[in-house]
Amino acid sequence: MNIKVNIQHTGNFLAVDEIHSYQHDIDRHYYSILKKTGKGNDFLGWVDLPSEIDEAIISSIEHLAEKIRKKAEIFVVIGIGGSYLGARAVIEALSHNFQFLKKDNKNPLVIFAGQNLGEDYLADLLEILDHKDYAITVISKSGTTTEPAVAFRILKNHIEKKYGKQEAGERIIAITDKGRGALKKLATEEGYQTFIVPDDIGGRYSVLTPVGLLPIAVAGFNLKKLIKGARDMQELNLQTSSIEKNPMTLYAAVRNALYKNGKLVEILVNYQPNLYFFTEWWKQLYGESEGKEGRGIFPAGVNFTSDLHSMGQYIQEGQRILFETVLSIEKPNKNLAVPTDKNDPDGLNYIAGKKLHEVNNMAEIATALAHVDGGVPNIRIQVPQVNEYYLGQLIYFFEMACAISGYILKVNPFDQPGVEAYKNNMFALLGKPGFEKETEKIRKLI
Repeated sequence: MNIKVNIQHTGNFLAVDEIHSYQHDIDRHYYSILKKTGKGNDFLGWVDLPSEIDEAIISSIEHLAEKIRKKAEIFVVIGIGGSYLGARAVIEALSHNFQFLKKDNKNPLVIFAGQNLGEDYLADLLEILDHKDYAITVISKSGTTTEPAVAFRILKNHIEKKYGKQEAGERIIAITDKGRGALKKLATEEGYQTFIVPDDIGGRYSVLTPVGLLPIAVAGFNLKKLIKGARDMQELNLQTSSIEKNPMTLYAAVRNALYKNGKLVEILVNYQPNLYFFTEWWKQLYGESEGKEGRGIFPAGVNFTSDLHSMGQYIQEGQRILFETVLSIEKPNKNLAVPTDKNDPDGLNYIAGKKLHEVNNMAEIATALAHVDGGVPNIRIQVPQVNEYYLGQLIYFFEMACAISGYILKVNPFDQPGVEAYKNNMFALLGKPGFEKETEKIRKLI
């Protein structure tokens, strides 16, 4: 069984012909992706990745993960953007919702650093690591991206003081460029075990490389099932570019048709709290891929039913520039029913005996109907269950649809020139050598 795209609740907003008008464009972009001839084609390694992942790399990752699990209570993943969001999305989706409170954890708690510059955040982390056995992976092609580089410098200093330089070196894993960059040079000098970030895969498409696979394996999840899901979605994609048969091209067509009709903001909706970071991964994937040259659908996210009591008001009655894409989970991993109370003080006996997932599902249907009635189109992505296999499917599904969508928008979905603007200003403000002229200009503005 595969994930499916249900566009029933876009019918009030789009004619079938509007959706199918994208087929010619999609055919062209679909083949340019498969043949690697379009814009940014030097970053299309992810397209064939699920079917080409080296079994030796998987075995090496699994072997190392087992070693880490035996010696570490905490595994710190240092990275930013795609260097941490994919791993965190999968780990959080598959983990116990209160993993940090469980006392019988067989696997290390995976914690993330280098995704912010909060002094309190890193200081608090060091306080915890003072009393825990831990290991680190640092993920960066260059090794000079400010946030992870700062975090790694601090944590490297801490782990070397705690264990001594030799033992610390055995507890640090670098995931970096195969032949160049500051981190690669340091890893070679210090003898860190190293995995490669492929040259032809950008960060936001890297979750199925060691960037995502090592942390996921350390957390105790099944890499082979994750990859199998992605591989099956890849095989489905290879069968046809038809909007009627390929869920990835259908999703790309519908979201672009809605955009053309003035729906400028897409909200990814989940009804499962542990999918929060999957939404965050999706936001980066689409925001960084499409938001260029004054174009692109703005990606946002909400967590229902919680946000129905806050953002729900705006979605229902605010500006009509929104559409929703709902991650609809068909089967929960656990069972819990609403109990009966003979006095019925809260009036809930009418749902007594019902599974909580059924109640949640009715909330999902009711919300979709209300929002559609309020002028918000609704795309439904039906996911049989949250597990490694279907997360693998979802990852490849969104990656392929994103690439096609970017090409429809006539942008390069694989670069991120706008990300550099804040970096250059920050370097100038901090007095980085080589930025003296920029420093002088900025000082006049603040």
